Amino acid sequence: MSEVETQAKASKKETVYEAVTMADGRVVQFPGNRQVDKTIETDIEGKSFSLRFDFRNGQTRTLSSSELDVGTILQAAAHGAGQKTGDSWASIKEVDDMVLACDEMYDRLRKGEWFKAGEGSGDSLAGASVVIKAIVEATGKDIAFVKDFLNKKLEAAKAKGEKLSRQELYNSFRNPATKTGAIIKRLEEEKLSKSNKVDSGALLAEITG
Repeated sequence: MSEVETQAKASKKETVYEAVTMADGRVVQFPGNRQVDKTIETDIEGKSFSLRFDFRNGQTRTLSSSELDVGTILQAAAHGAGQKTGDSWASIKEVDDMVLACDEMYDRLRKGEWFKAGEGSGDSLAGASVVIKAIVEATGKDIAFVKDFLNKKLEAAKAKGEKLSRQELYNSFRNPATKTGAIIKRLEEEKLSKSNKVDSGALLAEITG
């Protein structure tokens, strides 16, 4: 690849920002083709909020919770919590993993943790349900105990400054040389077998005639 081609590719990845002076005098940076910038602010005591949309044409629209009745605020909160929870399993395909993601998000919301620092792709619960089932089978402990144990391991690693993602922790139980690894292999094979709609054995017999 030539130097010119390399520079061309690098320039394509760079995000171009446009500084727009809003009607109230603030300057907002709009990246790429983004036309609207959203800002949510809460007061110090967390008893009220404001929702501000800055548009690329310099216009601003703000909505404060003080302008809303209690019913509307509760409806907005329920909608936001529902959207937040649904987003937690957006990249997950297995319904059992979706349930785990829902449980975790509900636990976080009950603790007041709307945002979670350090969240990334390695924190996905994809594939977690079969690992938890395997640990339950291998140890005889219930699901609640296992989930709590795993979460405490993640919290302990974080407290020590160690980089341990959920996926790394859960995948350690997939080692084929371990008891849980063997159980996971069996569970996944059983699930695959149940999902097969065609009798491959019958087809093979038909082919070999």
